[in-house]
Amino acid sequence: MPAVVIIGAQWGDEGKGKATDLLSSRIDYVVKFNGGNNAGHTVVIGDQKYALHLLPSGILSPGVTPVIGNGVVVDIEVLFDELDALIARGIDVSRLRVSANAHVITHYHRTLDKVTERFLGKRQIGTTGRGIGPTYADKINRVGIRVQDIFDEGILRQKVEAALDQKNHLLVKIYNRRAIEVDEVVESLLSYAERLKPMVADTALEIHQALEADKTVLFEAGQATMLDVDHGTYPFVTSSSATAGGASTGSGIGPGRIERVIGIVKAYTTRVGAGPFPTELFDASGEFLRANGFEFGTTTGRPRRCGWYDAPIARYTARINGVTDFVLTKLDVLTGLETIPVCVAYDVDGVRHDEVPVSQSDFHHATPIYEEFPGWSEDITGAREFDDLPKAARDYVLAVEAMSGARISAIGVGPGRDAIVQRHDLLG
Repeated sequence: MPAVVIIGAQWGDEGKGKATDLLSSRIDYVVKFNGGNNAGHTVVIGDQKYALHLLPSGILSPGVTPVIGNGVVVDIEVLFDELDALIARGIDVSRLRVSANAHVITHYHRTLDKVTERFLGKRQIGTTGRGIGPTYADKINRVGIRVQDIFDEGILRQKVEAALDQKNHLLVKIYNRRAIEVDEVVESLLSYAERLKPMVADTALEIHQALEADKTVLFEAGQATMLDVDHGTYPFVTSSSATAGGASTGSGIGPGRIERVIGIVKAYTTRVGAGPFPTELFDASGEFLRANGFEFGTTTGRPRRCGWYDAPIARYTARINGVTDFVLTKLDVLTGLETIPVCVAYDVDGVRHDEVPVSQSDFHHATPIYEEFPGWSEDITGAREFDDLPKAARDYVLAVEAMSGARISAIGVGPGRDAIVQRHDLLG
C-alpha cells in the first residue's frame, strides 16, 4: 500500500484537513512531518467543527494512528491543551505517537519570537509569535531541546543552560527584557514528562514497519509550498520544509516510499502574513471572497488576504512537489460571481512570465495577466458528481486543470465533510 503526501499548493489554509478526512476510511496512519502550532486547520464533521493546530487531522478518525514526526516542533503545553479539548468532546486520543527526536518549543523561544519580530519594524515577516522560528534555528544551530531530553534531567539542564547562556545576553542587552532562569525552564519541561512519556516512540521505525506491513500512511504537511523555507517566497516563509520532500526528512522514511503527492489548492488564493501576493485584491471582490469563504486564520483569527486563482503558482507547486493529483477546494465560494478572473501569467516591467520568476524582486513587482471565465449562480453545495455542477463551474474546473500541471481529482463544494465531488481515485 502507498505512502501518500498531502501538501498545500499555495500559501496555506487550502483545506488539507478536509482532504485527509476524505481519505480517513482508507488509511492507517497520518503523519505530521513539519511545522508546529503556528498554523491550523478546521475539520467539519456533521454539525461539529474541530480546530486543530498541532495535532494531525487523523486524530479525529477512528482506527487511524496519528503521528507527530521528528520534523515537527512541539509546544507541549499546547499539545496537552489540544488533547484535553478533544477528550472533553469524546474523541479518543490514545493512539497518538510523538517522535522522540522532535524538537520542543520552550518559553524562551516564544519570547524571542515576539521581541525579534517587533524589532524588525517595517520588515516584519508576520510570524504568529509562537516560537516556531527560534526553535528551528536552535535545531539547526545544534542547541535545541528534543522530546527525549525531557526524560533525562541532567541532559535537559545542560542543554537549557547552554541555550540560555547566549539568549539571555540577547534578551537583556539587545531587547531590554529580563533574563530567563534555567530552573524555570527545566521545571516547566519536567512537569510534562509523566504524561508525555507513553506517547513517545521511535516513530520512524513504526512508520517503516507499517509500510512493510502493507499499511497506508498519509503524510500531512503544515503550511504550504509557497511558505517552504527553500522554495517559498523567502524570507516571508515558515521555518521548515513544507514540500513533499520534507515528508522524508520530517518523518524518517525514504523518498522512494512515496507513491502519490496530493496538492490542495483553493479555487482562489489566500495568504496570511506579509510577503508578495500578485493576485491580491483590495476591492469588493476581495471582500466577497473573504466573507463567503470565512477567510480568517484558524490559529490567529487574522483576516486572510484574498485574490484570484494563480495558475503559475499551481504549476510551480506541481513541479516542486511532483504532484500527481490536485484537490480543488472551496469552489462554492465563487458562486454568484458574474465573471471569474484567473491569473495565467505575469507582467514584469513589460516582459511576460509564464512561470513564477526566480527573482524575489521580480515576483514582488509582478502584475497578473488575467483570463476571465463565466461565473454561475446555482447552489453547488449538493453536487456529488462532476456532471451535477453547472456547465460554467465545470468549464472553470477544466480550464484551471489544464493550466495547473496535474489532474484535479476532487473538488470541494461546501464546508461539510461529504461536500466533495470525486473525479479520480486519490489513492489509485
